[in-house]
Amino acid sequence: MNIRPWTLILAPLALAGAAILSFSLGPEPDDTLARVRAEGVIRIGYAVEPPYAFVTPGGEVTGESPEVAKILVARLGIEHIVWSQMAFSELIPALQTGRIDVIAAGLFVNAERARQVRFSRPTFRVRPALLVAKGNPYGLRACEDLLGQPELRAAVIAGSVEQALLHRVGLADERLVQVPDALTGYRAVESGLADALALSSPTLRWRLEQAPLAGAELVQVPDKQSTFAGADYGIGAFAFRLIDQRLAQAWDEAARDYIGGAEHQALLRRFGFSPAEVPRPVAHGSTHD
Repeated sequence: MNIRPWTLILAPLALAGAAILSFSLGPEPDDTLARVRAEGVIRIGYAVEPPYAFVTPGGEVTGESPEVAKILVARLGIEHIVWSQMAFSELIPALQTGRIDVIAAGLFVNAERARQVRFSRPTFRVRPALLVAKGNPYGLRACEDLLGQPELRAAVIAGSVEQALLHRVGLADERLVQVPDALTGYRAVESGLADALALSSPTLRWRLEQAPLAGAELVQVPDKQSTFAGADYGIGAFAFRLIDQRLAQAWDEAARDYIGGAEHQALLRRFGFSPAEVPRPVAHGSTHD
């Protein structure tokens, strides 16, 4: 065989270049479902915000999103879940960089997030609320009420939908107290660091039912009186990488006869959701509401 010397040099370089190109492009699209089924392990990220996700005193990850995830993971034939707790603002970056495969944290669907992640079909639809000082001394009934009282400050979880919506109605950054989690937000209101905490109704309802706050109370924001009730507030779902179409489709298929059904309704009631916050069952031939 007549082999030219330069081919012996170029061949390894070509192989190395292909390897570098493959590495730079990252994992092949749609390989995650095959991987988690083959390995029998799926990595799920969550942030502590009861009742959506939290950890029991015994160390069990639970809440609305983790409990639904456990059911759907079992239906997919995956044996084990590796849970990763992190700050809420870290969830989407962790998903995008491949540290986790799914977000199960009561993540609200909105247009900005939909450009970054692939959402499952909705698992709930909730309303907003405010945690205020006992007696509601400033008469807060909707987020707009904060605008007319420039001395007031509102606590929000960093990276949350509530933060974005308060920006949208005109509340400046200096009037927002960014906190890493709901517990810190409660303390901000109790201590007077913030005059209100903006969160979803189930979150605040759960807190007041489980561990009443002597110096605070819940204000339910009426749907028709606040920008919080915009089209992108309160619809919760699981999230996947944009490339993971097959995993998202399999997840939705596993959820088809569960979400909105009697078993799902009972689970949501267990975590303090009202009947109005339970989505309708999926119609035959449909994957989303």
